[in-house]
Amino acid sequence: MKAVQIVEIGAPLQEREVMLPKVGERDVLVRVRAAGICHSDAHYRAGNSPVAPLPITPGHEVAGVIEEVGSQVTNVQVGDRVCLHYLTTCGDCHYCALGSEQFCVEASMIGKYRDGGYAEAIVIPARSAVPLPDEIPFVQGAVMMCSSATSFHALRKGRLHPGETVAVFGVGGLGMSAVQLAATMGALDVYAVDINEERLAMAEGLGAIPVNASQKDPIEEIRRLTDGRGTDVSLELVGLPSTMKQAVQSLAFFGRAVLVGIASEPLQVDTYADLLGREAEVIGSADHLLQELPLLIEYARRGVLDLSDVVTRTVDLNADAINEVLDGLETFGRGVRTVITP
Repeated sequence: MKAVQIVEIGAPLQEREVMLPKVGERDVLVRVRAAGICHSDAHYRAGNSPVAPLPITPGHEVAGVIEEVGSQVTNVQVGDRVCLHYLTTCGDCHYCALGSEQFCVEASMIGKYRDGGYAEAIVIPARSAVPLPDEIPFVQGAVMMCSSATSFHALRKGRLHPGETVAVFGVGGLGMSAVQLAATMGALDVYAVDINEERLAMAEGLGAIPVNASQKDPIEEIRRLTDGRGTDVSLELVGLPSTMKQAVQSLAFFGRAVLVGIASEPLQVDTYADLLGREAEVIGSADHLLQELPLLIEYARRGVLDLSDVVTRTVDLNADAINEVLDGLETFGRGVRTVITP
């Protein structure tokens, strides 16, 4: 089958013919119908976040149709529409039992440590195949598996309570979901911080209050808009030291800054002024949980989470087209989410 792979770190992805994966007793073979191109994939290609072994097929936002099931699979069947939880886990260890399977002792992320969705098909444990309702297009089901799910988990980590305020730093693929999910979870006001006017306009259309960081100091503007308080929860979705620092400095007393973006440089803050003196918190948020996905998918099925405008482009399973998208992500280019449709 055809796959587009990382063959060498720091080099363009290559289109290759690879063997169709073998289906184990507890596995399913999924014919890929959509695979999102995430900013993390650009980090993997560049070597900012390690992947192994090479060559490897990227793609951790995947949706498709089940074509084959293993002999012990009972939760899904051939012909089912599914989206894929991107962590393959054992289901039996201490962390899986706690429902925190992102720390499973055998956890392996598709597209990073095992082959992902930039291919015509993928094999994955059946427990990671989540039913996708007919009402949700494959392209939207795919991007939910990272951008929406990661934002949802981050808001839950931030302990968002109804009536609180939220600032979302970076309204790309994750941010557009975060804006909607924060409102759904009871946020009184949601502030969208970015430098891209097109994305800010889209976020405003989803109910957010735009803060253009290229025109105003975002910390000063957020404090002005909140009568000096700051926000109760801030999500950092970009992965830059400057935006991480802004997320912390924008907090109200007892505020929580949740860091999601992958950064290549450390965060530096004034510990007293920014944290101790406000009893503020900095929280790391890693991935998301399988148990969170059914509610997230139900939000999308009901239209509470609307991803119809988030997928701004689709491309074929073609190395040149995919590399072009990754180049744009490295420079924080236009658009929100591009999806491969093999």
